[in-house]
Amino acid sequence: MPAYTHGHAEPVLASHRWRTAENSCGYLLAHLRPGLDLLDLGCGPGTITADLAERVAPGRAVGLDAAAGVLDEAGALAERRGLALEWVVGDALALPFPDASFDVVHAHQVLQHLPDPVRALREAVRVLRPGGLLAVRDVDYAATTWYPPDAGLDAWLDLYGRVARGNGGEPDAGRRLLAWARAAGLVEGVTASASAWCYASAEERAWWGTSWAGRATRSAFAEQAVTSGAATREDLEDVAAAWRRWAAAPDGWIALLHGELLVRLA
Repeated sequence: MPAYTHGHAEPVLASHRWRTAENSCGYLLAHLRPGLDLLDLGCGPGTITADLAERVAPGRAVGLDAAAGVLDEAGALAERRGLALEWVVGDALALPFPDASFDVVHAHQVLQHLPDPVRALREAVRVLRPGGLLAVRDVDYAATTWYPPDAGLDAWLDLYGRVARGNGGEPDAGRRLLAWARAAGLVEGVTASASAWCYASAEERAWWGTSWAGRATRSAFAEQAVTSGAATREDLEDVAAAWRRWAAAPDGWIALLHGELLVRLA
């Protein structure tokens, strides 16, 4: 399994739990209907998966993640919401499902972490039925923009890119989705789009800034940065301080651009 740059420390999960179908895969929702069988790759704590399951019920909904521990949390969420979901520990590069098993395969913030995103797209297509729909969305870190300027956040962006690429990932995945799809042989039925997360209110800044300040010092990313020699503990403390400064700025604003693809199979 490839290394997951963020890991599943609490500061990471705090941001993952915020994700819903509406704020993370709006480009897909109009194409869903009851009775479809859906696979959510890299489902994490399952908040998006549960939302999608409600839209395709009584169709089958499966969440897959490489980390067994996070699926325990996803299962508890589904139980609280009264949803019958399946949770599978697995690898997006070698899906444990037969050919033509699903009508929809969804992957949110997954391809950026994989050493071979083209292979992952081919695997997703393999488990789709004829006429099925593939939906992928990934952030493009280099396109992230914020205000006010802060050298500490510049250092964060550079450091994150180096650590993510050291793990075999591509943090600027959003701009590459179309190219990866073409490399996977997906030329017809492809629709590319983009959307952004934007955080600007005091509440949003406190939440996002606290999450990244925590990730900078208490996450897999932090440990990888130190053990790889990309940063010292002091460097990481400086990054965390920059995120806290940004969160406290009354005029603080940030936007994270995402690339999106819908691929309808013949």
